[in-house]
Amino acid sequence: MTTHSEELFREDSTLRECAAIVLRIDERGLLLDRTVFYPLGGGQAGDVGELLLVDGRVVNIADTRKGKGEGAEGEILHLPAPGQEALLAGLQPGIGLVARLNWPRRHALMRFHSATHLLCALVPHPVDGCSITETYARLDFHMTEALSKEELTAGLARLVAEAHPVSHSWISEAELDANPGLVRSMSVQPPRGMGRVRVLKIDGVDLQPCGGTHVANTAEIGAVVVTKIEKKSASTRRVVLGFAESAAG
Repeated sequence: MTTHSEELFREDSTLRECAAIVLRIDERGLLLDRTVFYPLGGGQAGDVGELLLVDGRVVNIADTRKGKGEGAEGEILHLPAPGQEALLAGLQPGIGLVARLNWPRRHALMRFHSATHLLCALVPHPVDGCSITETYARLDFHMTEALSKEELTAGLARLVAEAHPVSHSWISEAELDANPGLVRSMSVQPPRGMGRVRVLKIDGVDLQPCGGTHVANTAEIGAVVVTKIEKKSASTRRVVLGFAESAAG
């Protein structure tokens, strides 16, 4: 039996749930044949949500991770929240269920992830660190120049208001090798081994490899602000983003 999980989120980030079949359940987590849950990676936090069983019971998922080790390539593991041992003991491979995201949290991640790509367009320097959560996002830029919170916040507001379409496509690994300038990140390299690489395009703004989940248009990001700029080292400037409504509160 294959242990590869069909990654529905790669083609459609707006999917909130899907029917799936349990392939395996053990101390590593639950492995499904297909999922809408994004696993921790590329700086973006893993999804949380629920697995709805046919008898009405619910398994709460606290995190999603990629499989590790030999033979785990392509596995996406759904990690149950603690305290559900009795419920999990009754699950067996072959059982059908519905995997449902915590959508407000996922949408916040999508908004922040797309906002970091706008930030990359405003700060044309390599990225050597990234973290995207539901409450903030940060990018570490390899640079020595000073940055302005006000100027970056105004730039983000402009790009959001311009309502640029966001889309993705796939290129071969050979095409990526022929265009090394597409890669902006120094710390996270595009995943290889599948023969193709996913490329995120914000029309007229940004184009770079990215496997994360994103909004369909920059207008969907809403109001984001630069909450902090830090000098992390002589050659690193950290920019932290927040939603305007949260920053105001």
